[in-house]
Amino acid sequence: MSRPPYTTPTAADIEAVSEQLGREARGVVGIAARAVDGSPAVVATAPRLPDGSPFPTFYYLCHPEIVAAASRLEAAGVMNEFNELLAADEEVRAQYARAHEQYIADRDSVGEVPEVAGVSAGGMPSRVKCLHALMGHALAVGPGVNPIGDLALERSGLGPSGA
Repeated sequence: MSRPPYTTPTAADIEAVSEQLGREARGVVGIAARAVDGSPAVVATAPRLPDGSPFPTFYYLCHPEIVAAASRLEAAGVMNEFNELLAADEEVRAQYARAHEQYIADRDSVGEVPEVAGVSAGGMPSRVKCLHALMGHALAVGPGVNPIGDLALERSGLGPSGA
């Protein structure tokens, strides 16, 4: 199994992520995407946190501006629109299901945790639940993998290449 797309975090990266989150960054195994200024945008997080609790959200959005953009979309009700698209478009549904499988494979390459087996993030594969997770996934793996994450990035004005 190949390693997912991320770089090993430096001490400065962990400090930056902690500052972005307003709390200590936990379980960070990599920086999966960076903003244009080089700051961390998405972290790859271990599926089991240091305290032993399972953590299914492998790609975790951390950049404050992108987090705010995801929150604005959610507040505007865009998830309802995306759920309707998912229900109506067979190709989007199929691509979203593939994104779900790829997400799980990426996380499992770091460590398999029985409590989260088969669970990805953001509502995949059957619904749109959290744009933060889906945008984080899209930023980490690039355009063309997660259709809903790509649409959310486009709708937020960040485009397919991120912040």
